[in-house]
Amino acid sequence: MKLSNVLFLIVIAPAIGWMTTGCASLGSGSAPSLATTSAISHSPQLDADREAILAMVGEFDVSFAFNETVALAAGYEPTDPKLDRAKEVVLLVEDTGDRIVLQHLLLVAGTQVIKHWRQDWIWEASHRFEFSDELTWDWVKLDDEVTKGAWTQCVYGVVDTPRYCGTGRWNHRYGQPTWTSDRTWRPLPRRDYTTREDYNALNVENRHTITPTGWTHEQDNTKVIRQPGKPSVSLVREFGFNDYRTTKDTDFSPAYAYWQETESYWAIVRDQWNQALANGQVKVDGTIDGEPLIGRLFELADQYRAQGGDLQAEVEDLFNRYVETGSTRYLADRR
Repeated sequence: MKLSNVLFLIVIAPAIGWMTTGCASLGSGSAPSLATTSAISHSPQLDADREAILAMVGEFDVSFAFNETVALAAGYEPTDPKLDRAKEVVLLVEDTGDRIVLQHLLLVAGTQVIKHWRQDWIWEASHRFEFSDELTWDWVKLDDEVTKGAWTQCVYGVVDTPRYCGTGRWNHRYGQPTWTSDRTWRPLPRRDYTTREDYNALNVENRHTITPTGWTHEQDNTKVIRQPGKPSVSLVREFGFNDYRTTKDTDFSPAYAYWQETESYWAIVRDQWNQALANGQVKVDGTIDGEPLIGRLFELADQYRAQGGDLQAEVEDLFNRYVETGSTRYLADRR
């Protein structure tokens, strides 16, 4: 697929954030470990949690609905509701007991495949990343009382850029398993990034529920202006409702073929992000000399599909150019 087509599909794909709206394993070596180091001890609660998370794997008709509800700033007028639909398959990439990794792939026009968001679920995670500034994420420690008995969900974007994490516990008491996160920050979604300049962060609580027809993702969003040294200003609340309904009417074979052909390449990309996060902070330079990182990484994915080969050096070079950690640029030999 040509770069122009890739970028066009990403723009129209619903609910995609800037280089982020989305997952696979965190790799090894000095990459950050979200999971605890002790051996996992299974229990009825943990097994029920895992079953709920794994229920999100499958083939789905998806609707993405976002509705601004409560104006919080004087003079603000809520925008019109937004509704998009998509065909999406969710693949199980990794399951090690205390870590479950799910990768989303969009199917457009029956044959075009877009690598969409990914979600990592980590049992009693010791750390998570948090969105702190424009294209910047910090690696932070979680308190034991917060993470005990809880799952941390970390969402990554279409090229595995960090997006947001949330921590919470699954509730099985009312028949349909539901996980609710704490409130955390996240960058603008694609639906607003290209059209809005009046806010620069979302404060969000996420809820996932397993239903008889599939699963849902609810978002309690507040659109906020964050400025250094000044109080935050809240503009409006927004309710997001993403409904994943199991389908047997769509041929997802192009999506499965795409993942089979590119999974090894995206593992290299994920490992580079992991190494960058291990340094404590990640800051992304989205465009250099007119070339966006997102486009360059997708170009390499297409090259890998067509020719195969070892693209480790090419990926490391992109990270050298586009990704900073702390006050120094990311170096490929930092392990």
